Amino acid sequence: MAAAAPSTRAARDPSHGRRLIGAWILLSVILTPIVVWLAGKVIPPGNKTHQASEQVFDNQWIVAVSTPVALLMIAFFLYTLIVFRARDGELRDGPPIRGDARIQITWIVITSAAVLTLAVFGTYELLQNGAGGGQGPDPVAVPSGSKLPVQVIGQQWEFTYRYPTYGGLETPHLVLPADRQIELHVTSLDAIHSFWAYELGVKADANPGVDNVAYVKLKSPTTFHIHCAELCGLWHGYMFDTGKVVSQSDFAAWIKQQQAQFQPVSQYLPRYARSYYPDPQRRAG
Repeated sequence: MAAAAPSTRAARDPSHGRRLIGAWILLSVILTPIVVWLAGKVIPPGNKTHQASEQVFDNQWIVAVSTPVALLMIAFFLYTLIVFRARDGELRDGPPIRGDARIQITWIVITSAAVLTLAVFGTYELLQNGAGGGQGPDPVAVPSGSKLPVQVIGQQWEFTYRYPTYGGLETPHLVLPADRQIELHVTSLDAIHSFWAYELGVKADANPGVDNVAYVKLKSPTTFHIHCAELCGLWHGYMFDTGKVVSQSDFAAWIKQQQAQFQPVSQYLPRYARSYYPDPQRRAG
């Protein structure tokens, strides 16, 4: 009887599985901390607010869980390409393998554990820390402590901001006090917009007639960028601004300045409300 082909003998060698698992564990132990450490420096949105820091932390966890899965796939393909490659002059097909229950069960267990772990972890983080994403008019996760309400009003093609605790003052720029919990009420006057304060870790849809609430706990004074993240018409790309987080004293001074500057036109503003419905002529953009 002829001797088995090299590729057939290699396929029947029971040590392949142990070698592959050993290489995968070694790579995971070495590379996962390195990848998480390197990714943590560049993962958006940064650390300018508590919500932003939590998002970075959550993303690092996702990277930590997904890196071993990716390494398993890479190790499997590289091992297969190296060990089971066709040798010089070998012109025969590999063994007719129809499947391996052990590999299938292992893959299902690993991926299911990863998904369930991230689901439980993400739910806990959402309920524990609140969120920078809009949660509708009745948020499930509400941070504790006092909050400064600020209304964000989207319209074609700019955001304006109202401060209900300061007489419904409306301004064209967003300025917030440092070291405060902010309660953002996001709505729209016409089309659907999306308020995205990138560095704050806040992104909430602005819909007509809807009060979409998002929370953010600010840290030290800084600047941040604001964009509309929902295609809202011809000048959507120009719907951006730069906001500021300032000290408590600077914020109080800024409020007084804005109240004096906009006092002549404040009588023409509609009464402060949590949401607004567009006039018929505004619905067409």
